[in-house]
Amino acid sequence: MVKFWASCFVLMALNAEPQAQLPSERLDLSCWMLTMPIDTPHEGTPDEIEHPEFATFSDATYFFVNDSSDGVVFRAPCGGVSTKGSKFPRCELREMTKAGTKRAAWRTDDKQAHTLIVKLAITKTPPVKNHVVCAQIHNADDDVLMIRLEDTKLFIERNDVGNIMLDRKYVAGTPVELKIECAAGHVKVWHNGEQKMDWKTSESGCYFKAGCYTQSNISKGDSADSYGEVVIYDLKVDHQPLP
Repeated sequence: MVKFWASCFVLMALNAEPQAQLPSERLDLSCWMLTMPIDTPHEGTPDEIEHPEFATFSDATYFFVNDSSDGVVFRAPCGGVSTKGSKFPRCELREMTKAGTKRAAWRTDDKQAHTLIVKLAITKTPPVKNHVVCAQIHNADDDVLMIRLEDTKLFIERNDVGNIMLDRKYVAGTPVELKIECAAGHVKVWHNGEQKMDWKTSESGCYFKAGCYTQSNISKGDSADSYGEVVIYDLKVDHQPLP
C-alpha cells in the first residue's frame, strides 16, 4: 500500500503543470513592451524593455512572477523615474504590434474592434496618496481613459468628461476582470462581466496599457520606497475586423 501511494505521488508530480519562472511564461507578452520605473544605462529614459529582450526578461524588484506562479507582479516605487510628461513612476506594459517590434496606433472609429481583456488585482497603494492606475487607453497625446483606484474607489477616469464608478468598496488584492472594447466610434467597459460604460468618442493614435502606474511621488508626502503594486493574472489583446 505504501508503494502504491508513493507511485501515485510520483505520477502527480510528473503530471503537475510546470511553475512559470518568467513573466512571458505566465502571460502572452508578444504584443507588448515594458516601461520600468528606473533609469539605468539601458536604452530608454526610463528603461524600456522591448522584444526580443522582453521574451526572457524579469526583474526581482519590479517585474516578476508571484510566489503562487499564477500572476505577474508590476511594482512602481514613489521614488522611481517617470516618463516625459508625467510626474509619477510606472511599471507598465505598452501595446505593440503582434511581433512586438512596432508601437501600436489605432483609431476608435476605424474598421476594427480593438479589445483588451485583463484579470488583475491592485495589491498595494502608497500610504499617503493611495492612488494607482492599472489599465489605460492612450491616444497620440494623452490618456483617453484610465482604470484608477483612489482609496477604496475603483473607477473609470476620463479627464474632463466625467468618471464612472466600478466599485466604491474595493478591497486591495481582490481580483477583478476588465474588458475594454473600442469599435465603431464607441468605447465600452465591462467590470466583472457587467457593462459599465458605452462612450461615443473619436480618438486616433490609440494603444492599450496595463500594469502599475503609481499616482504618487515624494513631493506628495510618500517615501521613495513606498510603492504601488498590481498583479496581472490573465491578459489578452485582440483586433478583429468589423462585420
